Amino acid sequence: MKVNLKETLRQLLIKFVLPFRKRREKWLGNFRFSIAFRISLNYLKLLLLNGFLFLCLFSVLFLWLEKVRLQDKGDILFEEAAKAGFTESSGVYGSTGEFLGIHYRVKDDKSGEILFNNLESDLSNEKKLFNRIYIDGVIEKGPLTVIVEEEKEEIIQDRKVSVLTQYDLTASLKELYSLLLGMGLLYLFIVYVITRQGKKSDRGLLEPIYEMSETANRLTVNNLDSRRLNVEGTKNELKDLAAVINNMLDRLEISYESQKQFVSDASHELRTPIAVIQGYANLLNRWGTGNEEVMLESIDAINNEAKFMQDLVEKLLFLSRHDKKTLKLDKKKFNMCQVVEEMVKETKLVIRNRIIEAPIMQDVEVYGDKQALKQAIRIFIDNAVKYTNEGDTITITCENDDGDCVITVKDTGIGMTRKDVDNIFERFYRSDQVRNAKISGHGLGLSIAKLIVLGHTGKIKVRSQLTKGTSFTITLPKRF
Repeated sequence: MKVNLKETLRQLLIKFVLPFRKRREKWLGNFRFSIAFRISLNYLKLLLLNGFLFLCLFSVLFLWLEKVRLQDKGDILFEEAAKAGFTESSGVYGSTGEFLGIHYRVKDDKSGEILFNNLESDLSNEKKLFNRIYIDGVIEKGPLTVIVEEEKEEIIQDRKVSVLTQYDLTASLKELYSLLLGMGLLYLFIVYVITRQGKKSDRGLLEPIYEMSETANRLTVNNLDSRRLNVEGTKNELKDLAAVINNMLDRLEISYESQKQFVSDASHELRTPIAVIQGYANLLNRWGTGNEEVMLESIDAINNEAKFMQDLVEKLLFLSRHDKKTLKLDKKKFNMCQVVEEMVKETKLVIRNRIIEAPIMQDVEVYGDKQALKQAIRIFIDNAVKYTNEGDTITITCENDDGDCVITVKDTGIGMTRKDVDNIFERFYRSDQVRNAKISGHGLGLSIAKLIVLGHTGKIKVRSQLTKGTSFTITLPKRF
């Protein structure tokens, strides 16, 4: 039954309430209200609602206090009337002649005899709030009359009697009307003042938002580094919002500067091979193909530069796929030791003027993209070859550390400074030492290797000492 009732209510809400809300929101959507206006309107609604509730509670409390006041007077007058003998005016008028509006009916409990009765109306079967009003003691038809009825037992002249007392609050009701009118007008004036002052206060409160809008409208790529929202002043939610937006602008600036640097570095890297290719093309165009020596030199140089450009473009595409979140890794289980041993053999075959050592080769299963990890390790080995001199030693190890795969590529080459170690994984970064030595490269290899290792939730540890050598330790965690 409860389920059916809840479902019925839900269907009624969907059928009637939700369409009304949608129509209301659609209608309100045609108007543009400022935040300050909405806040003021909400204040006004709350003030009027709370003011109405206050006046209602005040009215009830006022009438109750008036009834208590009349009850206290009535008790005193009843004792006096009982001693002197009841008269027709007993309880109706006070000692000074003012109209009190207190009436009695005294009935003997034992015999049921009515000993005294000056009630204006029998309210035993009527509502306590009914359509009669007292004016100067004369009963007339009117819109509102409040009569409170109370019955109690008393002892009069050794007789137990029931006393029914009626308290006429008509005069108090008139007084209440006057009070409510005055209080209502005063409250409306106070509401007007509060709303007017609150509107000014809202403008001051929302000033940071206006400033944010103005600053945001002036933001361009040319002043992104200098324009920020003001966060001075009192700590509040708007200040927190301004700080969040400033942090977002800082990230945008870093991203934009990184993008500009990336484009600049890529253009710089491509400029040299393009210039070489153009130079040899002009040489062939000038001397023709008759000079075999010039032709072979030109073809060899153009091929080398074309391979350089192809390698650079492939690396840029890899980075682009990673940045656009379209780089996918085909992960499977395989033995990393076999991959490293294969790469050691290839390096020994190609590089004969370096000492290649592989003292530790332990079987360890890895869950990952075999080709991508092979590419990353190849980058570390190629760097070790590139930054070592003839006769230097390159040590490659693969260890099983409690299920984790730890690969180390260590060399006794030129080493790096602390600054270089902090920046080697940045795109296109190349140290001054390397540039001066005219060692070829793009400065993208280690960036790609790091992305591959991080894609396998791995870590890279670098140790280096200038002129002593460098060690890269790659740790791939157990992922089964």
